Amino acid sequence: MRLARRSGVAAKAGSVLSALCWIVAVTVASAAPSDDLTGIEGLVKVYDAILDARFDAADAELANACPPAPKEACDVLAATATWWRILIDPNSRALDARFTAQTERAIASTEAWVAREPDSAEAQFYAGGAYAARVQWRVLRDEKLAAARDGKRIKQALERAIELDPGLDDAYFGIGLYQYYADVAPAAAKMLRFLLMLPGGDKAEGLARMRRARAEGQLLRGEADYQLQIIYLWYEKRADLAVELLESLRAHHPTNPIFVAELADVRDRYQHDITASLATWRSLLGAAQAGRVHEAAVAETRARLGIARQLERLHQSDAALEELRAVLALKPVRPAGSMAAAYLALGEAEDRLGHHDAAVAAYRLAVTHSAADDPDEIRKQASDRMKKTPDARAAEAYRLSLEGLRRFEKGDITGAESALARSLTLDARQVVARYRYAHVLLAKKNDTGALTQLDAVIRGARECPAPIAASAYYEAARIHERLAHRDKAIEYYRAAAAWFGGAAETRSSAERALLRLHASQ
Repeated sequence: MRLARRSGVAAKAGSVLSALCWIVAVTVASAAPSDDLTGIEGLVKVYDAILDARFDAADAELANACPPAPKEACDVLAATATWWRILIDPNSRALDARFTAQTERAIASTEAWVAREPDSAEAQFYAGGAYAARVQWRVLRDEKLAAARDGKRIKQALERAIELDPGLDDAYFGIGLYQYYADVAPAAAKMLRFLLMLPGGDKAEGLARMRRARAEGQLLRGEADYQLQIIYLWYEKRADLAVELLESLRAHHPTNPIFVAELADVRDRYQHDITASLATWRSLLGAAQAGRVHEAAVAETRARLGIARQLERLHQSDAALEELRAVLALKPVRPAGSMAAAYLALGEAEDRLGHHDAAVAAYRLAVTHSAADDPDEIRKQASDRMKKTPDARAAEAYRLSLEGLRRFEKGDITGAESALARSLTLDARQVVARYRYAHVLLAKKNDTGALTQLDAVIRGARECPAPIAASAYYEAARIHERLAHRDKAIEYYRAAAAWFGGAAETRSSAERALLRLHASQ
């Protein structure tokens, strides 16, 4: 279900190449207040509305902004607004023609202004902005060479704008972005840079310029945060900083579903925090159902697909199926490919539960609903899965483990114990079933039996979801503490607190326990 990651300029493939030309993402937003920039206050309101994903409001603000702002500036911002609309459903081509017409109009009008007034920093600045809007779209649509050509023009325009008016502090973000990516680009991208006669880069200086522009600029912060989080993720290996930036964007622009979806995805793919990702997807679902985000129907579909993915990873296929069936009941047209993705995931869940006939039916529907270009390779995945019949014994063991969990949640301890015991008889390697069985034994006040199960989970911790592994360490530590095994309790609490991908609640509980034990020395 790769659909959920295709937000923003989402695919990393081509990102380094694009960065050579992606001098600034929406450069009209990068101008510091200056006497040379006309009507900047109105343009700020437009851009804020765009980042809020309040596109109708952005259109209204455009009408108010120009005049006094130059018409060319509003041409660029109109294209920028459509670009952010595309980002909400990047696999869809529905807005491509409109966006192409808008960017061509913006490029023509700003280039005409530059021709009339070649020494106008403002004209150069908006010319860079016009190309910048288009270059991102070209990267998304895998038009790398055309994007690189646009990037060369952006760099020329921005450097000329700064030469004419060094006080355009935020424009340094675009130059810094170029310097950074030109340095980290792989050989293939550097060859293209050479062919286009673009200079090399300096990663450290580029990052310093971007941070400086972000700190000192009054209009660039939102766009800078969005671009910097990509750099932090892919090249600086600082997912924690990327999360901080996305949290800031989410707080400042709560009606934009892109930032919440990106945050959920980063917590999953980069921090491997299933619990936090699940909670974030659920928050997006709640906001969509309450109408607190733009494109609520699209946001709901994306959220339910994200929730289903995390529930599946937590070995809760029954709950994942509920989310997937809810998606299919909506019959969503957008985001593009969501029906096919839902059917594929539905088939995978049914297979895991041992319902292969139902799974095959779902896989066939996934193929039927897949797009012609099939960017997520749904057809191939579904076809491959149809050829494989799951092990019936393992599937029944998995189903019984889930039955045991649900019986336990309803207070049926006896039924839960029976189902989980049968599950482990069928497949003793199931660490998640052992974890659930341990909780049944704890409910029966059987610490010794529970510890035996938890120790088995800990031995197989690398084979189970990170939140369950961390929780197994924590629950085992609590038993050791009750049994006065202080050293073992400390060892396990430390493991629970440090386990990569463990839930924040488990980590904080383990840390509190460690403080308590150390204080009692």
